[in-house]
Amino acid sequence: MKVDHRRLAAASMAVAVSGALLAGCGPGALAGKARNAHSSESRSGSDERSQALSFQYVGDSGVDETINQVLVIKNVARDSLAPVLSFKALDKNDHVLPHVKVSTVFGSDRGDLVAPYGSSTDILRFSGPGEHDVADVRVTVRSTTKARFPAGLHEVTTQALDSHGRKIEKFERFSAVRLTNEDDIPVFVRIAYILWDQPPKGVTQQAVEVTAVGDLTPVPAHGTAVVKVSGKAAAAVARNSYGPAVSIKAYNSQ
Repeated sequence: MKVDHRRLAAASMAVAVSGALLAGCGPGALAGKARNAHSSESRSGSDERSQALSFQYVGDSGVDETINQVLVIKNVARDSLAPVLSFKALDKNDHVLPHVKVSTVFGSDRGDLVAPYGSSTDILRFSGPGEHDVADVRVTVRSTTKARFPAGLHEVTTQALDSHGRKIEKFERFSAVRLTNEDDIPVFVRIAYILWDQPPKGVTQQAVEVTAVGDLTPVPAHGTAVVKVSGKAAAAVARNSYGPAVSIKAYNSQ
């Protein structure tokens, strides 16, 4: 299998992808730079699907109330794709930070995230000595397959509900999540309940706890679905409710 290393080079810009970067995840977004991907190895034949993918790393968009440490995935294939990616963290001089582990919130490193035609996102997490020195990432496409379920062009939105089905703030202790699909096709999504840290100035905000709410959930075309909060998700909501920095994010999956 041919492996593609995509180096992400600096460009001064803020990135917004169909509202997917909007988090409401806490105060204090910091001025930052987006990173533009370019392929360092050409591929053909069996790698055709992988060639359809390109990436941007956005440590901080510089826009208030947006998620930090975002990987923007652009797919020019008409099929929805499920990539398996791996990452190396880089410092501001493009040197590899060998002790920093890179993982993801939505599972693009495990084949769990489905990337539709157009743009989608994952969220990166860094851990280990040097985690606060990450300025960029190098992405390796390990494999890419056609997704079992096609994804729509729009982000599936989430709304926290109380035990009576009424809308409440995501910072409160909610009992269910309503999913809304604007697209013309049914989609399958998972829900992540994310707790964010409160970093000092100059450090990007990071997901410190990620809990799945429910399982893989079908959402009908131009319709809604309600997922109850139970088990580990209920415990996480009880523990983190009324705090300053949480998000409820739905993502296309399989």
